[in-house]
Amino acid sequence: MTQTPANAPTGRRAGTWAALLVVWVFWGGTYVAIRIADYQIPPLLLAAVRYLIAGAVLYAAVWLAGRRRRRRPRHSPGPRQWAGMAVVGTMLMAFGNGGVCYAERTLPAGLAALLMASVPLWMALADRVINKRRIGALGWAALVVGLAGIGVLARPSGHGDAIAIAIVLAASVSWALGSVLSGRLPAPGNPLLGSAMEMLTGGAVLVGLAAADGELTHFDPGQVGTSSLLALLYLIGPGSVLTLTCYVIALRGLPTAQVSTYAYVNPVVAVSLGALLLGERLTLPVAAGGGIVVVAVALLLGNRASAAAAENPVKADDYDTMLTS
Repeated sequence: MTQTPANAPTGRRAGTWAALLVVWVFWGGTYVAIRIADYQIPPLLLAAVRYLIAGAVLYAAVWLAGRRRRRRPRHSPGPRQWAGMAVVGTMLMAFGNGGVCYAERTLPAGLAALLMASVPLWMALADRVINKRRIGALGWAALVVGLAGIGVLARPSGHGDAIAIAIVLAASVSWALGSVLSGRLPAPGNPLLGSAMEMLTGGAVLVGLAAADGELTHFDPGQVGTSSLLALLYLIGPGSVLTLTCYVIALRGLPTAQVSTYAYVNPVVAVSLGALLLGERLTLPVAAGGGIVVVAVALLLGNRASAAAAENPVKADDYDTMLTS
């Protein structure tokens, strides 16, 4: 992975950090946007529209960029790549983000974000089972601490709908499994193209789920107000196309250990925006449980970065898998 050298021009380094700042803020804001859009748009249909449009825009942008550079064959994925990205897109976009959208009908945005912050913990466990990757003593300690924090967050009493909490936790596990499997499935060389394919296939699955749930027959577009429409546009543009592009820019210019900080910055942003824009109350148990999860994730990611550096100094920053919100 090409990264910005320490002596790179100041403007280039500033642009890379600005891209990471966009990832921190705008991905964190997607949880609040989902909560607002959920008021008047059915949740599964909401996720489907978001990913079908964002995926189409991103796919077209990558294809046009490749055509200008005369690299059309590179941007023409075959059936095996589409099948691989369909599996990942189903687990990440359909079951992962679709589950979050469904749960946020009743669950506060901040709490949903704190529960989804557990994704790196489930990823570490999935990586251990699927890829036989060693976790290490500090990694196991971080997992235990993180699971304890999840236990505090997921207590049925005082934390809202227990079913909604279970759905978000299931969504986080699905996201983690899909992220780990993405490294074993056929994929295009361009990460943005792969993300576009995931969104398109995941969006198609979400359309089927929305139809099965009766959302397509009972939805009246005329009932969608300005706030929900603006929230949907945010999810499509800044929350998907922009942040994914900035994520790739940040990965190319910064160590992965620094880019992965989004995993524990996003929930803080979501909780703050939820309190500011939606008036969500941050109770002591939620703050304590969320804080425990965030600390555990930081310890785990730091431990994995150190382990990767010890195993392979040349590719020490390639230990993580791309996640999207």
